[in-house]
Amino acid sequence: MPYYLFKITESAGLKLVKNLDLIDTFEAFRDAKARAKQLRAEAEGEDCVYKVMFADNQLSAEEQLLEKREKPVLMEHER
Repeated sequence: MPYYLFKITESAGLKLVKNLDLIDTFEAFRDAKARAKQLRAEAEGEDCVYKVMFADNQLSAEEQLLEKREKPVLMEHER
C-alpha cells in the first residue's frame, strides 16, 4: 500500500470544512516523511497542515483524514 501526502487547509470561518490537496504518493514511509518535513519547514507561518496517510487508495486516505474523532478522555493520573 502506498503513502499519500496531503496538504490540509480549512475554509475561512468554517472549522468543519477541510480542503484536501494530494501532493504526492510514495512507496516508502521514509520518503513521505522527509517530503512532509520539508514542506512543513517551507510553510512556516502558513495556515495549513501536511499529513501522511497509509491507505489502500486515495479515497480511503481522504476518508480517514476527514473522519471526525472524539477527543480522548484523560484520566486523572494522565494529567
